[in-house]
Amino acid sequence: MMNRPHDWEEDEELPEEEGVLYWVADADTDGERIDKAISEWMEEGVSRSQVQQWIKDGRVTVGGKAVKPNYRLAENDEIALIVPEPESVDVLPENIPLDVVYEDSDVIVVNKPRGMVVHPAPGHSSGTLVNALLYHCRDLSGINGELRPGIVHRIDKDTSGLLMAAKNDLAHAGLSAQLKAHTVTRKYIAVVEGVVQHDQGTVDAPIGRDKHDRKMFTVTWHNGKPSVTHFAVLKRFPRQTMLELQLETGRTHQIRVHMKFIGHPLVGDPMYGKTKRSVIQGQALHAATLGFTHPRTGEQLEFEAPLPDDMKLLIKQLGEEPL
Repeated sequence: MMNRPHDWEEDEELPEEEGVLYWVADADTDGERIDKAISEWMEEGVSRSQVQQWIKDGRVTVGGKAVKPNYRLAENDEIALIVPEPESVDVLPENIPLDVVYEDSDVIVVNKPRGMVVHPAPGHSSGTLVNALLYHCRDLSGINGELRPGIVHRIDKDTSGLLMAAKNDLAHAGLSAQLKAHTVTRKYIAVVEGVVQHDQGTVDAPIGRDKHDRKMFTVTWHNGKPSVTHFAVLKRFPRQTMLELQLETGRTHQIRVHMKFIGHPLVGDPMYGKTKRSVIQGQALHAATLGFTHPRTGEQLEFEAPLPDDMKLLIKQLGEEPL
């Protein structure tokens, strides 16, 4: 079980800030080496050797006491990790074209193309949405630090569509509060495998990390977080279905996991799908609608982004003109 200090409820989880992470060992990790367990619990990119060094540096405790890397966990052990500051990364403004849907002195809404990473990470500091925003805006909220200025949520690299960013701390706090309260409207268009029989429905199933592959998520009632996705059928094809999906919660990979759970994975999804063959480089998922209350004026705003060309081509190949 993993209990994170920052529970980002959004389309894709954001990495933790510097602080303390806490876990409680369960039956699945009983007898497992602590260095192996922590490396699996952490975000992708943290190696086992790095975890071992943290343990040697005294950053890891069990029941308040320092341990060695070969310590074997027991069920109900309480583990704490003092996370070190991330390595310094020079995040530079880059003149990358942006599809700006809305902008004022507080908020910017962009239509992110498929294939673009939202924010930099150590070893990957260029070509991201943040690099483009720094060039375009020059005035983003600093709440999330130099790697994620202005970023209040994110969508997967291979998902296209609408994403909002904050230009100052007031806007950042206001947008984050709306995300946490689930009052932000987030609607997606997806093409899934198989013919969905119900015209509409709700998937209410908790999501957590897959214990067999920590890079993936799965529906699990063992320490999963409550997760709700609403869907409605837009078009049915002989072997696929186009859906509109609305997030009530926003867990990492939520739509992708929920669609796999009900037997209709996204077309082209490289992690949760049945096949990688598609005209789309990634999953057939587009964040089409984004609505929120303006954090300063209180005005209700809602924006729509048309389907990208690759999804239009996919739909045309399936036998229908795109919406």
